[in-house]
Amino acid sequence: MAQIRLDRLRKSYGDFEVVHGIDLTIDDGEFVVLVGPSGCGKSTLLRMIAGLEEITSGTLRIGDAAVNALPPADRNIAMVFQDYALYPHMSVAENMAFGLKMRNAPAAEIKQRVTKAAETLKITSLLERLPGQLSGGQRQRVAMGRAIVREPEAFLFDEPLSNLDAALRVEMRLEMAKLHRRMQATTVYVTHDQVEAMTLADRMVVMNAGQVEQVGRPLDLYHRPQTLFVARFIGSPTMNTFNVSTEPGASGTIGVRLQAKPIEIQATQQLSSASSVTIGIRPEDMSVCDASDAWFTGEIVVVERLGGQTFAYLDVGGDRLLTVELPRASEMSPGTTLSVKGHVNSIHVFADDGKRLN
Repeated sequence: MAQIRLDRLRKSYGDFEVVHGIDLTIDDGEFVVLVGPSGCGKSTLLRMIAGLEEITSGTLRIGDAAVNALPPADRNIAMVFQDYALYPHMSVAENMAFGLKMRNAPAAEIKQRVTKAAETLKITSLLERLPGQLSGGQRQRVAMGRAIVREPEAFLFDEPLSNLDAALRVEMRLEMAKLHRRMQATTVYVTHDQVEAMTLADRMVVMNAGQVEQVGRPLDLYHRPQTLFVARFIGSPTMNTFNVSTEPGASGTIGVRLQAKPIEIQATQQLSSASSVTIGIRPEDMSVCDASDAWFTGEIVVVERLGGQTFAYLDVGGDRLLTVELPRASEMSPGTTLSVKGHVNSIHVFADDGKRLN
């Protein structure tokens, strides 16, 4: 396996730039997930690494070699697509062996690699079947097997689970996590599903409008987002955010006025000079309280019961509902008036430009 390094990588279509000078190093054996909303440039970036999109400027290195000018076949990488891309007239074994045959690998070596990959993916009993005789999950395993037999320097996955139903996605997600632990292969994985990203990634790269918002371990991004975009994107339900004015507080603090009462936040130099900020707090960091202690009071509009978790959505005025996690056995229903508060240590503070201040 090999390190992948992106130095100021850009992609433009005419005058329209879709990837804006990205710097990123993916270490040997690391599982990195590119995540972001549709149109953020994550699949384009993956295709640039694969050689399926021309690089406008910047340098891409796989191992020690710059590969900008190399065609996909010469980059020693394997890519798994969303739509499986299996040959319908070939058996599972023939599909898995096809790339090796095109490289004139010896028949004995091909058989050994296919058998080993099939055992790893638990599809040995399917080797003689045609793709049309397989389920979606089985087809995706075959596509992964075709990549594994090549023993490439890196694996690239472009939303490989998005065509599967919810239960099968969970199963395949766990299988991919176990597979990576066994193989320790350098992997770049694209998804818009943050659950997939947080389950699989050693590090996540959150992208927005062709730029990298933040790179880090999944829980670091969750607990300490560096931009308002990351704060809102990571987490389901999303973080509660409110734009508020600031006022002088007690020594070393600033005051912000919420719907029901003012609170004081520990000041930083940047925070002290801001006249308005956006504060954020996650649903699980809020709790029901007496009206006299409330940060917010509002009427429950919707209760979302998910079995292990229960969320209430409160109308507290303005154009956004406040999301609060309730005890999972809570019997509260829409129409109930609820008072809630959080803890100042759980508050995230962002400047008007979206950058973290605390």
